[in-house]
Amino acid sequence: MTRRPPTLAVFTEWAAERHGGLPALRHKRADGTWTSVPYDGLRATVRATGQALIALGVAPGDRVAILSETRVEWTYAHFAALAAGAVVVPVYPTAGQEELAWVLGDSGASVALVEDAAQAARVAAVRGRLPGLREVAGLTGLHGGGAPDALLARAAAVRPGDGAAIVYTSGTTGPPKGVRLTHGNLGAVQDATLPFIEGGPGDRTYLYLPLAHLLAQLIQFSTLLYGGELCYFGGRVEDVVTELAEARPTHLPSVPRLFEKVHGMARAFGATPEQVREALGGRLRWALTGAAPIAPETLDFLAGCGIQVYEGYGMTESGGVISLNRPGAVRHGTVGRPVPGCEVRIAGDGEVLARGPMVAAGEVAGDGWLHTGDLGALDGDGFLTITGRKKDLIITSSGKNLSPAEVELLIERAPVVSHAVMAGDRRPYPVALITVDADAVRGLDAAAVRNLVQEAVDAANAQVSRPARIRAFTVLDEDFSVAAGVLTPTLKVRRKAVLERYAAHIDALYDR
Repeated sequence: MTRRPPTLAVFTEWAAERHGGLPALRHKRADGTWTSVPYDGLRATVRATGQALIALGVAPGDRVAILSETRVEWTYAHFAALAAGAVVVPVYPTAGQEELAWVLGDSGASVALVEDAAQAARVAAVRGRLPGLREVAGLTGLHGGGAPDALLARAAAVRPGDGAAIVYTSGTTGPPKGVRLTHGNLGAVQDATLPFIEGGPGDRTYLYLPLAHLLAQLIQFSTLLYGGELCYFGGRVEDVVTELAEARPTHLPSVPRLFEKVHGMARAFGATPEQVREALGGRLRWALTGAAPIAPETLDFLAGCGIQVYEGYGMTESGGVISLNRPGAVRHGTVGRPVPGCEVRIAGDGEVLARGPMVAAGEVAGDGWLHTGDLGALDGDGFLTITGRKKDLIITSSGKNLSPAEVELLIERAPVVSHAVMAGDRRPYPVALITVDADAVRGLDAAAVRNLVQEAVDAANAQVSRPARIRAFTVLDEDFSVAAGVLTPTLKVRRKAVLERYAAHIDALYDR
């Protein structure tokens, strides 16, 4: 039996044939109770939704945008658009109006599927700038309207080289860039990673990451390939920890911040490994983290609690994956070995280069490699370590080249610190902007908070070279947020935006 369908267009047909009445999707009703949809129910809804899209005029190759939070209807629309031969354009629901207009216009979206009236109004506000946008429809109102045979014929006609998605990078500088990925690219990712996920019927994946992000889509695919159940969060990020206890997942993809919060709270309250496991539902055995570095101490702590968190590395341009720690091959502090089929080498200037069938063809340079823009190193056992971004290099006024990522991560290991950003380009020495975790400092006065941050900075400085040591810092009176424009939707720091927003604070550090 093959491990995946030939294209994503026939995904739900393939999955329903194999997993039939097993639970596929679990989500909350409006009254807060959980309900489950079997694989054959998923197939039926995707068929009805796909017929509705064809009735709306969606043709093979058309761009269909999805503007919604992570919810079960996102998945229905995703697979339905693919079955209709369309190219899916995910849009972050947190995108500002200019970004929304840019993504819809740049992608050439002809149809936009929106979550609710509020999102429909946002699209309506920019529609005058989008002559190619023919239809705006609600995610929850797409049912039937066409012949089933037409949809099945469309799906069967899709080939691996056809476009599946245009995924926009949550760029830390400038407007987002659309990356064109084919069914073959995304299939190659599943070929490379599915053997390491260790999942099967009866397993459950809790999904709270935005489905506009490629990692969440890949997890959606892999869970449904092996017959697991995809469990959607209820829509409120502040309820995630509570829902983990309710949902009792076996698998959890997350950004590092959730795991670091669990680690910090466990230390603060002296929680036992059993209590930590129960807080995460009691069944969690496989977790994945990426998008930003995670402290090795957090990985060690969770492993000691019986929860293995595998850190990986990838980017939209590589189909979402390049390397991955995996069962039997884990080295904390690295992002694992390159996945099968993906070749990695380090250029003379330290940049990580990658190539393989998962890499988007349009992102390959003339030398045949994807230039990631990341700096890194491969050790003797083939494990990859990411040390920073080429464009983030700081050159001090004395000519010292500094990569800020190392010292920032060291400072962020302290439970009190939520973010640290080094500054100092063309300046005599590096300084830092630091934000604190509101829960960790509750009840403390400003002097006590500064002392804790000073300890974190001192500990980090002790582990880096003298030129890279932070000579001065300021504790900001607000944390970074997506709404303020200084974090991407996946919670990466937009370095340029931070340096611009807090330029006066940086200048003040050099005026002392």
